[in-house]
Amino acid sequence: MKYFQTIKQNKQSCYAAATLLSILLLAIFIGNSGFKKDKQVSKPNIIVILIDDAGYADFGFMGSKDLQTPHIDQLAVTAVRFTDAHVTASVCSPSRAGLLTGKYQQRFGYECNEGEGYTGMDPAQIILPAILQQQGYATAAFGKWHLGFKPDQHPLQKGFQYYYGFLSGGRSYFYRPDKDDRPGSKNALIENQQQVQFDGYLTDVLADKATAYIRQNRNHPFFMYWAPNAVHTPMEASKADLDRFAKHPRQKLAAMTYALDRAIGKIIDELKKQGLFENTLIFFLSDNGGAHNNESNNFPLKGFKGNKYEAGHRIPFLVSWPKQISGGKAFKGLTSSLDIFPTALAAAGVQTNASMRLDGVSLLPFLRSNENKNPHAQLVWRKDAAAAIRLNQYKMIRVNGLGERLYNLNKDPGETTDLRTQQPQIFSMMKQQLLAWEKDKMKPAWTEGAMWDTITLMIHDDLMNNRKVRVHNPEELAKFRVKK
Repeated sequence: MKYFQTIKQNKQSCYAAATLLSILLLAIFIGNSGFKKDKQVSKPNIIVILIDDAGYADFGFMGSKDLQTPHIDQLAVTAVRFTDAHVTASVCSPSRAGLLTGKYQQRFGYECNEGEGYTGMDPAQIILPAILQQQGYATAAFGKWHLGFKPDQHPLQKGFQYYYGFLSGGRSYFYRPDKDDRPGSKNALIENQQQVQFDGYLTDVLADKATAYIRQNRNHPFFMYWAPNAVHTPMEASKADLDRFAKHPRQKLAAMTYALDRAIGKIIDELKKQGLFENTLIFFLSDNGGAHNNESNNFPLKGFKGNKYEAGHRIPFLVSWPKQISGGKAFKGLTSSLDIFPTALAAAGVQTNASMRLDGVSLLPFLRSNENKNPHAQLVWRKDAAAAIRLNQYKMIRVNGLGERLYNLNKDPGETTDLRTQQPQIFSMMKQQLLAWEKDKMKPAWTEGAMWDTITLMIHDDLMNNRKVRVHNPEELAKFRVKK
């Protein structure tokens, strides 16, 4: 008994220390950043809807003809649709780190997906909900976390007052007491710190929890980070949804997307029912491009999740705030998920300054203007051996051991024609710009391991040479080696 009491006391001490450290860091951060509240601003509610591994062309508003997304398409009517929007990484975990900090995740070593030597989010990093909570917002997160398992990396230690979701990068959409929901499993569903059971389909459950939260907080501003694991593998859907798409060529994805759309519809409907929709700032995006293994469609882009071609990091992106922004239009400027952080703060009436070292910019001046100016002239991506840089319409990909490629995305959005020899000055300049960007960035704090490094290298080799991709995963790599 004494042994278990000691464990409990140590755990409580650890949580207390983590809480104290978070409060201290946030106080220092706010003190050094010169935050000021604009008291004239009526604070909007702020919701980030971050979906998982969605295909670029898998929504009606993005041109899909075979997947049913009526609620998301209706949101697009009130929103601004971004046609050149990107996340900071082509895989889940570092993409989330960049979005929630407003910084290139390479500034703190969070470059790769969970892998060898994984340590998770640097506790010193201040994320968006921590600041909004200080400004009077209620804060909640739902769904996939994927930013670390240590006590000081828990959502409740990072600025969220309520959490309902799972800490890992993926799990079943159904309650699995013999697998994902075993006692102590990293994949298990938790409410705050307590492991819980659930009934039904997880995407629906996350929507129900979100709508309840909206009702409970309808009288004061809230920030909600709603991050379901849909449409990430495993490819699972309810029987009713599968039956609805029984003859669909992409049956499982169609059913999962339909459930995702239904869930988002529930959230939007609850906002409208409570009279909150007009003054709610909503960001809708995917954490990276569609994966090779979830039936997604990234047309007309090249590549898929995990590589430096456009389909890896260019994503569907909507911003809706009917009270302040005219919707139903497209914005063509070069945009990043890094911009969510400063845009949310600006909407909340919080001023920022250079000491925060944010890499994003507020999108509000661009959205309130009728001009399609570029929020960014340059964006950069890097994961271990592979990197890419975008400069206006040009994009250069560099992979250690394979060399570089240069593309003009205005003329060649499918990234098939290498322009290094035709545009030597641009090629040289972009190489130097990438090196300059890397000077103040950390090396990866961990890597994804030798096997995935090999797979990623082979994928880039095939894409850079306009070949069919030979290997996507460890199983295919093993078969490839046997044949070879």
